[in-house]
Amino acid sequence: MKNSKLFQRILLVAIGVVLAILLIGILITGNKKEKAMKVGLIITGSVDEQGWNSAHYRGVRYACEKLGTELLVKEHVPEDSDSCAKAVHSLVKEGASMIILSSYAYPSLMRDVIQSYPDVAFYGISAEYYADNMTSYFGRMYQARYLSGVLAGRMTQNNSIGYVAAMANSEVNRGINAFTLGVRSVNPEAQVHVIWTQAWDDREKEEAATERLIEEFEVDLITYHQNQHFVAIAADKAGVYSIGYNEMEEGLSERYLTASVWNWEELYCKIVRERLTGEANNIKRHWFGIETGAVGLGEYSPLVPEELRQEIAHVKSFMAENSVFSNVIYDNTGQLRCDNGESLSDEVLLEKMDWYVEGVVLHE
Repeated sequence: MKNSKLFQRILLVAIGVVLAILLIGILITGNKKEKAMKVGLIITGSVDEQGWNSAHYRGVRYACEKLGTELLVKEHVPEDSDSCAKAVHSLVKEGASMIILSSYAYPSLMRDVIQSYPDVAFYGISAEYYADNMTSYFGRMYQARYLSGVLAGRMTQNNSIGYVAAMANSEVNRGINAFTLGVRSVNPEAQVHVIWTQAWDDREKEEAATERLIEEFEVDLITYHQNQHFVAIAADKAGVYSIGYNEMEEGLSERYLTASVWNWEELYCKIVRERLTGEANNIKRHWFGIETGAVGLGEYSPLVPEELRQEIAHVKSFMAENSVFSNVIYDNTGQLRCDNGESLSDEVLLEKMDWYVEGVVLHE
């Protein structure tokens, strides 16, 4: 009987010790949650402006909220090495283990900086530079551009179409070429007149280019590759058709026919998830096609006929098995760039698009 009571006392003491240890453990660590991974985003403009920068911000914010990560943003970072380097250093200091470089020139400017942070996963938009810790990502916007070209080729009345473009690099050139191929697939007589602004954001230059295209080249439809919607607004005021870019602009008339739009949300979910699962930078590039929903056309204006909408839908279905840049393609100097039965490789499209297809007319 005494032994039984002694055993019970020892057991109670042991239980008390275990509970005390557990309580101490809870007090020390139990209330501490694992810190959320921090994702850094660098943009050239503001999170509030309508267009390229705000669309990226909303996409990354959506991914971070969905996946439980913390978002750090650096706004108004020009495409120059000093500004971008400072932004990267600041994000790393704040704890970012993944940094998204959302403008074309950032990755190439940041080669040395990227290599100096081997434990940070970098993702660069439409990059032509790669590293062990730097992956390029983009959507096949040229597919949406081609569809918008079909629309433009059908809607133009005088076969003169305008294109306001930021600068001549593979990304912008690829869009111009795809758009023009779409135009001429339904309207071989049409020409696409291109004026450069040499800037992603310059309202004055974009408005001047729009005015010149209308007055000097008598275009009756204009599209653009710029960060914001200044061209569409100017075209609308002039009574000219326009096709937007990045996202649909609000408040314009029915002459705003549609836009080549991005859906960054799921794209950013994919690459942020890669970092969370330890699979970041496992491949050289991501290039998401129209079938993923990453790119496409926005809502149509009531001025776009139903039969044209059906035609564009048919062309989109055709893209599932066929490249926009395939079969016979001549450039605007008469040189054969792609022959019957051939398709241009992704490498050419991403890194070597330094020429323009037949039908493109360049202006200084």
